Amino acid sequence: MGIGTSIFLIALGAILKFAVTTSVSGIELATVGVILMVVGIIGLLISLFYLMGAERRGVPVTTERVVERDPYV
Repeated sequence: MGIGTSIFLIALGAILKFAVTTSVSGIELATVGVILMVVGIIGLLISLFYLMGAERRGVPVTTERVVERDPYV
C-alpha cells in the first residue's frame, strides 16, 4: 500500500466517522470509518519505514559526464 492509498483510506475513514450521519441496517458506519483510519495509518507508517530504509541503503548514482557530439562533424 502506497502513501497515497493510505492517505485516501484515512480521509475516507474520517468522512465516515465524523461527517456521515446516515444509518445503515446491520452496519455501523462510524466503526467502519475507524477501521479504515487505523488501516490507513498502519499502511502509512509501513510505507514511511520502507522509504526510510531505502534511503539508508543508498542508491548508487552515476556521476559520469555525458558529452554529446555533433553527428555532422
